[in-house]
Amino acid sequence: MTRPAAAPLAPAQALDFFHDTRTATERLAKPLAPEDMMLQSMTDASPAKWHLAHTTWFFEEFILKERVPGYASPDDRFAFLFNSYYVQAGPRHARDKRGLVSRPTVEDVRAYRAHVDDAMGGLMSAGRDDADDIAALVELGCHHEMQHQELLVTDLLHGLSFNPLMPAYRDPEPVAVSSEQPLTFTSHDGGLVEIGHASGGFAYDCEGPRHRTYVAPFALADRPVTNREWIAFMEAGGYETAPLWLSDGWATAQAEGWDAPLYWWKQEDQWWSFTLRGPQPVNLDAPVVHVSYYEAEAYARWAGMRLPTEQEWELAGRDTPIRGNFLDDGALRPLPGGGMWGDVWEWTQSPFTPYPGFRPVEGAIGEYNGKFMVNQFVLRGGSCATPAAQMRPTYRTFFYPHQRWQMLGLRLAKDV
Repeated sequence: MTRPAAAPLAPAQALDFFHDTRTATERLAKPLAPEDMMLQSMTDASPAKWHLAHTTWFFEEFILKERVPGYASPDDRFAFLFNSYYVQAGPRHARDKRGLVSRPTVEDVRAYRAHVDDAMGGLMSAGRDDADDIAALVELGCHHEMQHQELLVTDLLHGLSFNPLMPAYRDPEPVAVSSEQPLTFTSHDGGLVEIGHASGGFAYDCEGPRHRTYVAPFALADRPVTNREWIAFMEAGGYETAPLWLSDGWATAQAEGWDAPLYWWKQEDQWWSFTLRGPQPVNLDAPVVHVSYYEAEAYARWAGMRLPTEQEWELAGRDTPIRGNFLDDGALRPLPGGGMWGDVWEWTQSPFTPYPGFRPVEGAIGEYNGKFMVNQFVLRGGSCATPAAQMRPTYRTFFYPHQRWQMLGLRLAKDV
């Protein structure tokens, strides 16, 4: 997928971006049987069919219904079924019951996508006076859909993990033989710095306003924490040593019976993990993945270091070219030798809160990020399930500290 331009998209660029994004989603769903597309293994996850429909609803609700007089949906009930959390857009089907919506069928949802795609193509090709405004909304809708591309594969992984047959989403592929990479650090001066999105190019509202903040000198690891290092933490009793853990984290780990990252099990003397390519031996030199904030924080404490702040991560990340193992590359798992970007989202110690001067936009679309700015932590850097076109140094994703089903890992930091 082509990375969006550094300036706002022109209408013709927006149309290309729209087609590329919609096609990429269909490619992700192509290997799935209708039964696969109905899986909902927990409240946090949604069926693949719902992701296909919800991303379509987004364009219909916020563009077609607002900009096309007389636009008719294939089924007005879809607005209830496929809204997610936009209260101002109207009532919604219960989030934890999405997997019970067997009708409309997968083919009905694909017909819905085709209907909306045709309508969007006509709208964006019409040479309207408001074409630039529409292009901006389309760009937002495409980035929203790319977020759901990531969710589609990670939600699917969680659902497939409960199947005793351990089915693979993609055929297994061997990982190249690797060797242990020493843990090195790069020092950064810090100081009074500017953080957040400025002007030019796409960003979510939560990435701004750009503002000044003080960052003390720090050092950041040159690679994420690996499975080899995580196993050392486990063998040292990391999951049994209460003083390493935050109180809420220890309570959660005990209640959930955590003794390893999500999807891990031990067979004879070998650790295994369930992946999108089926069950595979844990690759010792790949970044550890599927660990919660609580686990990451406990590991950093055990290692005598800490998690970085999001400001530290952004300072280091914006000086590093955005190259890495992303969804587009097709590996669908973290790989050895990772750098700053890709492979795993990296927990920071920063809570997801508004930047100084933040104001959500008016209307239902303003519910996108602002109302979630509490009780969650920021992650940076993207993962092997993130489309590369999404990434930029200011990108902030966020999850609750107990969550593990996303491609979540960590990188160490320390004071200097």
